[in-house]
Amino acid sequence: MFDLLAAKLDAVFKKIGSKGKLREKDIDLVLREVRIALLEADVNYKIVKGFVTAVKQRLIDERVVESMTPAQHILNVVYEEMVALMSAGDRNLHLKSAPSVVLLFGLQGSGKTTTAAKLASLLKGRGHAPLLVAADVYRPAAAKQLSVLGDSIGVDVFAGDGRDPVAILSGAVDHALKHMKDVVLVDTAGRLQIDDELMEELYRMKEACMPDEALLVVDGMMGQVSVDVAKEFDNRLGITGIILTKLDGDAKGGAALSITAYTSKPVKFVGVGEKIADLEPFYPDRIASRILGMGDILSLVEKSSKIVSKEKVVKIGKKLKSAKFDFNDLLEQFRSIKEMGPLDKIFDMLPSRGILGKMKGVDVDEKEFKRMEAIILSMTPEERANPSIIKGSRKIRIAKGSGTSVEMVNRLLKQYKQMKKLFKRRDLSKLF
Repeated sequence: MFDLLAAKLDAVFKKIGSKGKLREKDIDLVLREVRIALLEADVNYKIVKGFVTAVKQRLIDERVVESMTPAQHILNVVYEEMVALMSAGDRNLHLKSAPSVVLLFGLQGSGKTTTAAKLASLLKGRGHAPLLVAADVYRPAAAKQLSVLGDSIGVDVFAGDGRDPVAILSGAVDHALKHMKDVVLVDTAGRLQIDDELMEELYRMKEACMPDEALLVVDGMMGQVSVDVAKEFDNRLGITGIILTKLDGDAKGGAALSITAYTSKPVKFVGVGEKIADLEPFYPDRIASRILGMGDILSLVEKSSKIVSKEKVVKIGKKLKSAKFDFNDLLEQFRSIKEMGPLDKIFDMLPSRGILGKMKGVDVDEKEFKRMEAIILSMTPEERANPSIIKGSRKIRIAKGSGTSVEMVNRLLKQYKQMKKLFKRRDLSKLF
């Protein structure tokens, strides 16, 4: 996500990185480039104007901290103002009553049905007992789609008579009370904000259930258009928060940077992929960090901690330091990485500067991991524990057993040696 914007801003800061002192004309030049980058990322022009003005005023008023270079100072100010731009209201999900009702609505094609299931899965993981409600009576197979998604995550789906959304919602609340469900997630039909009849229907639904959360689901790839949509929905219905979907395909980032500043409504969650697990809380500081090439190590750590226990991390760390890291450990790491998701998404969380930054933008062949795993599995326990014994005849046997070539076996052995050398020489904390 945000690839285009991140690349442009990275180029801007690289230009000034070597300068020991910045004059006012240098600052103006930098901010001009920042302005152009934001506009090209489809950020609302009024938001861009206010943002650049705030950054320039701070650069004029504040003295550069001695521990920072002028370039680092500008980057820091831009980062802080960008965080402020995306921060508004309370981003927590407030579930007050029992059962709590969360109403999801938005334009057609914004991803409401999938988002409802993702949110149900997330809440279930937090210890809640959610109920999904199929209140979209207009789109063919909408209820069926929600039912299939609900089955995949073990969450009940209530569809009622499939005719009257208001009646379905009332029935769903009664059903939740009888069956000990503490959160009712309502998937509504997609509608244009200018469609008075459907907007009136949504208003009646909102009045009937008095939801704890009224969340607008917005396609993150819509850019500036999403701002106008959000503003109109808020004016007509009153929204408590926003869920941005399809951010994994949003190379620009205009919606994320504009929508909160323009509507004063918090973005509470973002959809970052097609899988049920690909819904994450929205953290303005982490998004700003990624946009400015500073990486998102916190999200990466959170993602990895769900897969790899703290004990395993300590164990691997000790092995790396003592140079006893073998192919058994490497195989375990391959499998853990695969569970974390596509490699390009993992690399996207790395800082663009420093050693690990070289991995960003690398064209990753997922099949290469499978080939390397096959090679390791074709080794004997002795060979995995002591790779130095793998010579000519052993390489031929391993290549045949894994369906690869001796050249690929040699390449894996070389990569393994380089990895050991890298971790032996360097403090792991400095890689970031």
